[in-house]
Amino acid sequence: MSSIPHHQGPGHAIDDAHAHDEHAHHPGGIMRWITTTNHKDIGTLYLWFSFIMFIAGGCLALTIRTELFHPGLQIVDPEFFNSLTTLHGLIMIFGAIMPAAVGFANWQVPLMIGAPDMAFARMNNWSFWLLPFAAVLLFASFFVPGGAAAGGWTLYAPLSVQAGMGMDLTIFAIHIMGASSIMGSINIITTILNLRAPGMTMMKMPLFVWTWLITAYLLIAVMPVLAGAVTMLLTDRHFGTSFFNAAGGGDPVMFQHIFWFFGHPEVYIMILPSFGIVSTILPAFSRKPLFGYASMVYATSSIAILSFIVWAHHMFTVGMPAAGQLFFMYATMLIAVPTGVKVFNWVTTMWKGSMTFETPMLFAIGFIFLFTMGGFTGLVLAITPVDIQLQDTYYVVAHFHYVLVAGSLFAFFGGVYYWLPKWSGRMYNEKLGEWHFWLTMIFFNVTFFPMHFLGLAGMPRRVPDYATQFTDWNMVATIGAYGFGLSQLLFFYIVLSCIRSGPPAPAKPWEGADTLEWTLPSPLPYHTFETPPAIK
Repeated sequence: MSSIPHHQGPGHAIDDAHAHDEHAHHPGGIMRWITTTNHKDIGTLYLWFSFIMFIAGGCLALTIRTELFHPGLQIVDPEFFNSLTTLHGLIMIFGAIMPAAVGFANWQVPLMIGAPDMAFARMNNWSFWLLPFAAVLLFASFFVPGGAAAGGWTLYAPLSVQAGMGMDLTIFAIHIMGASSIMGSINIITTILNLRAPGMTMMKMPLFVWTWLITAYLLIAVMPVLAGAVTMLLTDRHFGTSFFNAAGGGDPVMFQHIFWFFGHPEVYIMILPSFGIVSTILPAFSRKPLFGYASMVYATSSIAILSFIVWAHHMFTVGMPAAGQLFFMYATMLIAVPTGVKVFNWVTTMWKGSMTFETPMLFAIGFIFLFTMGGFTGLVLAITPVDIQLQDTYYVVAHFHYVLVAGSLFAFFGGVYYWLPKWSGRMYNEKLGEWHFWLTMIFFNVTFFPMHFLGLAGMPRRVPDYATQFTDWNMVATIGAYGFGLSQLLFFYIVLSCIRSGPPAPAKPWEGADTLEWTLPSPLPYHTFETPPAIK
């Protein structure tokens, strides 16, 4: 307060009150979105940004699938095909899945813990606005001499050491997105630890808040590792070092170790917020509390800790000693235990509940079914001798799309349908929502299930051409991919029509919902919980 001149008398308090009134009505126009420090606005920005990136990454995926509809080279040359697979992975992970998860955190964490806003409101704005610039860098890399990065989304050396300037843009974009993630995580941790409403102990927090607290710690631990790896790559490319360049005595496999030490916790960074969303939706539509709340918290923490000791299961074919292979095989299988605890708890939550099947519940159940399948194929890949056969085949592609698309994405769809009435104050069209679920579910399986067969038969991934015996399943997968992509346009229509002209939503549209945000009116006021709620 030292900046206020002392001669302002008692009238100053009145000015202050007026100033606060001004704040209560949100500003209008484009500057509202550029300068906003409101957690709801920033959550909205993150979610729209992630949807745009999802569509952009999806267009790259459809180009890949179109090329693979028939054997032979159809529409793109092999180098550009490699750029497509690389950028598709980077955009979907850093542009679509992670920003969507942060968008949910921005919207829901303050509402669920009874906080007025995020702890560092200005930093919150800054951490979002870094992302569009990073995305522009990634897309711009298609247009520079030598084209975009083409070493796969993992940017393995030596390909990434030798690539053109598109790789430099990619490295810069990853640095910017990493800085954004770290700032967002610091913000989320501080908010959760310091701004909870009185009476909300840690073990009373909704599970979504728990999963994000653990995710934020994971992000702070591993994003600097990725930054280190790509910086070493940059110095190898331009400053004469030889970290990963074998010609100068470096080791390309060291890059894989550093990358996957980041990459495996990153897998859980993308799925833990989804676990939180599903753990919020299931009790609401089963109309009974989540089974085994404490064990869910401990299971989530165990997954996070174990994620640091399994990285080399991505590297069984690099010539690891047998002892290393055994360790990583068993450690990987161990992670199935806390994950199994979660699946058991979700199924038991539904057991004998009076369940209804609105769209959020459909996506949550679809998530459990398909994510569990993805988990089982992960166990298959954890077995070293089996993995050596399946390494770099379409079986791996099938596995990680089952955990990332049917995992993260399905949970996010469910979360949007669940909270949209609270965010917008309007109800979406339930019939269309169910159509979106069934189309997405069917086409997802038509796209990715055949890839298990292709991989078992030996079709390598990241190839623009293939032997004729793989034609049939590739045609099926491509048709599925187009169906899946078009289904997402229906989602876009549902959300837009809900925001613009949906019928008004009640304050609590879901009977079984019991977290704090449902105690507020719909649509949510611009500022909430200016006085903290009382927690029973």
